[in-house]
Amino acid sequence: MPKDVPLDTSRLQAALLRVLRPLVRLLVRRGITFPALCDMLRELYVNVAEHDFSLPGKEQTDSRVSLLTGIHRKEVRRLRGAGAPVNAVPAALSRTSRILARWLADRDTTDEAGLPLPLPRVAPAGRPSFEALVASVTRDVRPRAVLDEWIDRRLAVLDADDVVTLLDRAFVPQGGDEQQLYYFGRNLHDHVASAVANISAETPRFLERAVHYDGLSEAVAADLERRSRALAMDALTAANRQAHRACESDAGGRWRWNFGVYVFAEELPPPGEAEGTAAPRPPEDGA
Repeated sequence: MPKDVPLDTSRLQAALLRVLRPLVRLLVRRGITFPALCDMLRELYVNVAEHDFSLPGKEQTDSRVSLLTGIHRKEVRRLRGAGAPVNAVPAALSRTSRILARWLADRDTTDEAGLPLPLPRVAPAGRPSFEALVASVTRDVRPRAVLDEWIDRRLAVLDADDVVTLLDRAFVPQGGDEQQLYYFGRNLHDHVASAVANISAETPRFLERAVHYDGLSEAVAADLERRSRALAMDALTAANRQAHRACESDAGGRWRWNFGVYVFAEELPPPGEAEGTAAPRPPEDGA
């Protein structure tokens, strides 16, 4: 493990306050109180110290975990032994993601621009169809059951000619459902983990960049948000195609890869007020 680069603690705390503000806003809105958060953090501190800061060849002790975390040994003893957290992907979400990824990457199911083609629900063997697409990913669930689920969730439509068309909604998890909360945890974790790895090492390993402009009119901010969404989707679609083709000849292993982008715009507070003290308000005509 590379040696951590020394950090100015006060500057780190200031950065953390900015990172945590939107999360605290979410917690307050969803009724998760400060004492409840403290309980979560206490358990997490013990878990991280136990599993991520053990010394090679030595058993991790309550005393060392207490020293690392500042939590009393009695509490450490009570909280230890839970095992490293496992963030399992919900089965339905994993299945949907894999089918979508293949539909958007396979040459037989996309047009020249890389957009997903409408697919006949069934077709002769060897020809693209929704049933063949589902069967190429999983045989544990009937294709018709998957289609019915997608239609119910408004991810796809089936027309009178028995053709399945993917809807734009399929790309955007909605309103705090299981799918959105899973990606909230995974993507935010990976973004923070890449940034932490970069500031903890002498040479940044991961790409973590942003283009940002202040002092814009609402109209320009909205236009830039709309245009950057299109650029982001182009990049994600291209990366998905590359990954799909690479996986076709890959023997497999224990590594995972995540390529993500984000777009954000907000109205800044009046001069003299601290930035980030108000809830973000996107431009009126932003996509």
